[in-house]
Amino acid sequence: MIAEKRTGHRAVTMALIAATLWWVAPAAAARAATPQLQALPPDLARALGAYNQATAHNDTRTLAALVTEDYVLVNSDASVQGKASYLADFAAPGFRIDPYEVTPLTYQVRGDAALTAWAFKLSWTQDGRRQTRRLRIAHFWVKQAGRWRIAYTQLTRIPE
Repeated sequence: MIAEKRTGHRAVTMALIAATLWWVAPAAAARAATPQLQALPPDLARALGAYNQATAHNDTRTLAALVTEDYVLVNSDASVQGKASYLADFAAPGFRIDPYEVTPLTYQVRGDAALTAWAFKLSWTQDGRRQTRRLRIAHFWVKQAGRWRIAYTQLTRIPE
């Protein structure tokens, strides 16, 4: 079990390193050539808005459509979830995420891949307990069959 866990963590780590290298090299060249960011594509803006609305309304059907089948979520406590586990949280009785404000949105788009990120105050109820924390969230989006979907999410706690 420990070896399996280590192998899983190693695979996630290697995927992150590969994605970072894939992302950083072209980004550095693009910044040198063009200082302006590409505008957030309207279809990605709609998908991002749908994600935020679905999150605040426990809309598991919309969330299921917005995340890839092999979706990975790394929580702020370093735990890792797949799609089924992520969606199960929203279906749990009494689980509720409060609406939140996206400030400031940063993003980069590279063809059929995009990165969106922002800081926010996350407040939620789970198992009858209210919790609140400041987080930074980053989503890695891929365009599949003409639709933007989230393949990876990283949550990082912002110290108080």
